[in-house]
Amino acid sequence: MNIRILTIGIATIMLGACATVPKPLQGQFQVLTPHEAAASDHIGATVRWGGRIIRTEPRADRTCFEVISTKLNADGRPYQASDDTAGRFIACRTGFYDPALFEPNREVTFTGRIDGYEERKVDEYAYKFPRVAADVVYLWPQRERVNVVTRPDPWMWGWSGRWGWGW
Repeated sequence: MNIRILTIGIATIMLGACATVPKPLQGQFQVLTPHEAAASDHIGATVRWGGRIIRTEPRADRTCFEVISTKLNADGRPYQASDDTAGRFIACRTGFYDPALFEPNREVTFTGRIDGYEERKVDEYAYKFPRVAADVVYLWPQRERVNVVTRPDPWMWGWSGRWGWGW
């Protein structure tokens, strides 16, 4: 009996391991939100942050992304359409990332170190953005929208108009 329980437990753990973080996003990171990072000095902290792109800014030698942060799920992907934000941040990476592909509202996850802070305006509000020197820029595939139409199953209703046949 105990062996069966142990086997079920091991199988459960093994299946749980199947929902792993993509290899580029794996590692040890500090549990810190962009909001918490902006509230006090955390320069040098290694983070894995993600969310939805607000703006992509190609520069001469790098591309910077302004991102609204959301929690990440078990595989490191930002939760879909989450209104529970953890602040905003800027992530920069050497090279050109095309704004036509890295467009607003695309889901993205970054890994890297906090290397400073930038003061920018969000409309008229002065906002302190933590800036991440990104090692990884992981653009998630767009989610497919599926419209599900449900109809009552005629075989589930009997002539009596109640659940089941004639009950």
